[in-house]
Amino acid sequence: MRWLWLVAMLISRLIAQPAAASTQWEQPAADLAEQISGILGPGQAHLTIRNISTISIDEIPAIRRLLEQDLKAHGVQASGTESANTIRVTLSENLHERLWIAEIVEGSETRVVMEHVDAPSARQAAAAPGLTLHRQTLLAGKDPFLAALETAENLVAIEPEEMVIYAHGASGWQEQRRVGIGQKRPLARDPRGVILPFFGGGGFEAFVPGMECTGSYAPAQPAADWSVRCRESDDPWPVTWAPVRQTGAATTEDTSVTPVTAFYNASRNYFTGVISPNLGVDPPPFYTAAWLFRSDSSTLLVTGGIDGKVQALENGSLKPIAGTRDWGSDFAVLHSNCGSGAQIIASGSGEALADSLRAYELPAREAVAASAPLTLDGAVTALWTAPDGKSVLTVVRKQAGPGQADSYEVDRVTATCN
Repeated sequence: MRWLWLVAMLISRLIAQPAAASTQWEQPAADLAEQISGILGPGQAHLTIRNISTISIDEIPAIRRLLEQDLKAHGVQASGTESANTIRVTLSENLHERLWIAEIVEGSETRVVMEHVDAPSARQAAAAPGLTLHRQTLLAGKDPFLAALETAENLVAIEPEEMVIYAHGASGWQEQRRVGIGQKRPLARDPRGVILPFFGGGGFEAFVPGMECTGSYAPAQPAADWSVRCRESDDPWPVTWAPVRQTGAATTEDTSVTPVTAFYNASRNYFTGVISPNLGVDPPPFYTAAWLFRSDSSTLLVTGGIDGKVQALENGSLKPIAGTRDWGSDFAVLHSNCGSGAQIIASGSGEALADSLRAYELPAREAVAASAPLTLDGAVTALWTAPDGKSVLTVVRKQAGPGQADSYEVDRVTATCN
């Protein structure tokens, strides 16, 4: 019976090998197929693959299947040999990365697209978890929180119709005052909010759909004496701001980046894609945007589109970021002392009773996990960077049982290096 056991082992290895390859090449195949379909459009094409890299010949069938599936999802049938259109894919590499090149031939016209893929050594090195995420609950309540801001002695939270000011008490933050925002238009199902401090301190600016609020206060001034005013406004919202605290193994300094504002679609719950200042190209409509510092001192404006695609705006062009299929619509940048010094903290994709947060590095336009998932008690509804950059804050909706109302909490998320 030993020969039966050997056959079973051989079959299991043959099954497992394509599965592992499919997982490894899933994202680059999807990104390359998207670029190809953007040029070719729906139709038929003859697909050929030439491998001049160190990828094993046994993995080529899995890569081909992934390309065919992803092209089909975009309306391109990569099957018929009689088609006048041809897609010639070359898998190449150098010492630092792999490069997949696709030549799209339509009649007498040939166009070329390329997809950069990390070399195995770089991918494995970057994949090692570099930090651990920790969570601390700041606020809890029955009403939804849209955003929150900690000052030296107080905390200001935005609810759909009110701003709430808290002060430190024996058992944590204690409510001191509520200020009506005064919206005159109905809110979307999942409204968003933004609140950020004045750069010199002593006040804040807040945005909710159709309204803008400002607050000012003196040090140690009671919340009852704060000046808070709200007015109708369709002005663009700040989606990133400066300065931020950039930290790394070699340096710790305040770094100024270009503040970016964007117009918010108040009847829905996302930004239209029209941003200021002009960075060379406007992103498609998005939920989230953040500046990310790279290890070479360059910066990327990373956006999370309403179509689920995460892109980087750099040097006047938009480029897809691979490895983000598991990201939700919310992410924020955490400036830590770990790894490259700055990581993206992203929520999980899809509706979930128990969501999670995870840190990612972006070594070469590909998101690589830098931490294990941090499991939460509910679904993330908002996520943003704290003003000092050393933590991110998140709003979590905790789903109640039948006949009971959901509850909400504001959590602070920090990181320690492994």
